[in-house]
Amino acid sequence: MGKRTDRTGSGSLGSGALTALSLLVVSGAAAAIGVVIAREFGRSAETDGLLAAYGVYIVIVVAAQAIRVTVLPQLARAEAEGRLAGVLCGYAGAIVVVAIPLVLAAELAAHPLGKLLTGNESTIAGETAADVLRWVVPAGVAYLFAGLAASGLAALDDYATAAIGYAAGSAAGLVLILVRVGSDGILAVAWGLTLTGAIALAIPAAGLAIRALRTGMPSSAVRPSGPPLHARLRMFGVGAALPIALQLLYVVSLPFAARLGTGAATTFVYAYLAATSLVTVTAWPLGLVTAVPLARSELTAAETVRHVVSASWVALIFVGAAAGSLAVAGGDAVAAILGRSYEGGVGSELGRLIVVLSPWMIAATGISITFPLAFVAERTRRLPWIAAAVIGLQVPLAWVGTRLLDLDGLAIALTCSTLVVLVALLVELDALAGTSRGLGAAAFIVGGLTVTAFVPPALLLGAFAAGLTGLVLYVVLLAAIRPRALTLSVRYLRALG
Repeated sequence: MGKRTDRTGSGSLGSGALTALSLLVVSGAAAAIGVVIAREFGRSAETDGLLAAYGVYIVIVVAAQAIRVTVLPQLARAEAEGRLAGVLCGYAGAIVVVAIPLVLAAELAAHPLGKLLTGNESTIAGETAADVLRWVVPAGVAYLFAGLAASGLAALDDYATAAIGYAAGSAAGLVLILVRVGSDGILAVAWGLTLTGAIALAIPAAGLAIRALRTGMPSSAVRPSGPPLHARLRMFGVGAALPIALQLLYVVSLPFAARLGTGAATTFVYAYLAATSLVTVTAWPLGLVTAVPLARSELTAAETVRHVVSASWVALIFVGAAAGSLAVAGGDAVAAILGRSYEGGVGSELGRLIVVLSPWMIAATGISITFPLAFVAERTRRLPWIAAAVIGLQVPLAWVGTRLLDLDGLAIALTCSTLVVLVALLVELDALAGTSRGLGAAAFIVGGLTVTAFVPPALLLGAFAAGLTGLVLYVVLLAAIRPRALTLSVRYLRALG
């Protein structure tokens, strides 16, 4: 890692597919954990507490993903200059400074945090959240280091090792939960997440160590280098501010959902996690893997527009298929998967809520592609201010939304805040007008395909048959129409690398 290595990359689309496959395993394991929680514990104050603490875990994991994106351009340039190992160690030391207060807070202030997260509406929910926080915060910290190790490997054009680590960790965590949940209760979920984080860190860290041994890297190469500590911490803060703010929009929404009654927060969490998973598997990998090749070239405003629109086109095709399926089969599917607690109106509400979040998915897709470009273009100065403003905006929006439309209103409020972030990012990159036209056209065409494919079966068939038939029609229509913009987008992403 002390000198530049030859590259034999397969292009951004191939690397994105590999990362997406890993995230698909991760999301599948997360979905399976959600099913276990629903079937074992239903919708209760205990699940409200668990999922509230899980929201904190997700915030830290999001920060880890943000740091992974933030340091990628720097590590790519350091690798080209033969300084990768030292810069990696410097960033690792900065993460230690961040990690220690997080772990101490989770241990020493777990009970006050548990009450705050659950709206102080239930003693059981607050105590459950406190117990879970003691495990999931260290698990999230492991992901901070795992993200850094994965970025180091990405600078070497190795996406496979980190992908294996994340997938293997998720699988192992799920197995532990399945084995222990019957005897140890809901806390077994927290144990599984901790094991997941440990393995996700161990495998890419081992991959870096093996590479160092194979290349005969001298011990002096691991001496921390790069920017001073305060500059590294500032970079982390700037990089993580906006992704954390986006996740906090969801966390801030949880107390409003909790006040709508027992189980309402659980319903909102499941809908949000389903929507997030779709964006994570489709858009985030493309945003991540394209950061390195873009960092090696000059990024103009026109190239920014082309890149965001192209990557968004590919991601939205999958989002449309999933949203359409959930729109027509969501209620029955939710009840079949999550159990009796989600039958009837509850399952229908959850399915409908995912559909209401469809505009949020479009905005989140745009952000997933655009956010890494801010660091490639070094347009990051205003990101913390955007983050602070949008959190302040979400509170009144959430209050008004729940007053008017309950959980649907909360989903709409979340969409509005997220759209504000996307617009602000595009303004920073001087790409608002062009990207808005391209992304709007993509959303319009994908939305039209979705309605055309799924509405007729929904009117004529049962839920599951309509969902399957609609999905087949969607694929057929897409192949028949083959939008020119989509073809150009795929060609662009294949060539990028």
